[in-house]
Amino acid sequence: MGPSSQPLLLLLLALPLRGQASTSCYGIPGMPGMPGAPGKDGHDGLPGPKGESGIPAIPGTRGPKGQKGEPGTPGHPGKNGPMGASGIPGTPGIVGPPGEPGEEGRYKQKHQSVFTVTRQTSQFPAPNSLVKFNTVITNPQRHYDTSTGKFTCHVPGLYYFAYHTSHTANLCVKLYRSGIEVTTFCDHMSNSKQVSSGGVLLRLQVGEQVWLAVNDYNGMVGTAGSDSVFSGFLLFPD
Repeated sequence: MGPSSQPLLLLLLALPLRGQASTSCYGIPGMPGMPGAPGKDGHDGLPGPKGESGIPAIPGTRGPKGQKGEPGTPGHPGKNGPMGASGIPGTPGIVGPPGEPGEEGRYKQKHQSVFTVTRQTSQFPAPNSLVKFNTVITNPQRHYDTSTGKFTCHVPGLYYFAYHTSHTANLCVKLYRSGIEVTTFCDHMSNSKQVSSGGVLLRLQVGEQVWLAVNDYNGMVGTAGSDSVFSGFLLFPD
């Protein structure tokens, strides 16, 4: 009970006492009146202390998927990924122009054999003997030996051998391959000085030898204006 209701209670308590003292002058107390209208709301009180945390709620079920949103702004470029598998080869391009000639390869350097030698003497070779050509015109690989009068094969393949001789007497020139007679060319004198020649193709293996010889017709000479020449060279290496 608030302080504003205390005077009303004292008044109600005093009324019977006064009636008992003078009942002849006043009647009995009447019935209490009807409650008055509610008063106005009082002022807000001070904020109370913070309450304890409530019990965690049970997670609800996942709602339906929403509609697709608007595209966002492009992000920064990412790192390059691993290289993928090789694709199908494309169609060949247009043929380019020819290139510049290259340098001479080692194939030609390794597969060469050539010589030309002359016989510089006015004396006939001995009958039925090998003919030595003692002066070199060209012999870069040294495959012809002037000391033996023989050519030795160092590169297998097809060779061409030829001779041109001057003679002042009957002459027969024989070409030998490793001791076997291959060709014979004879020329009988009809003038004071004549020239004869011959040639042959031979397939040689490494180590085989080729040389010229005469029989008893041995009128070969080699003087100024009357040379006797023996040549050979590799055509096709094996």
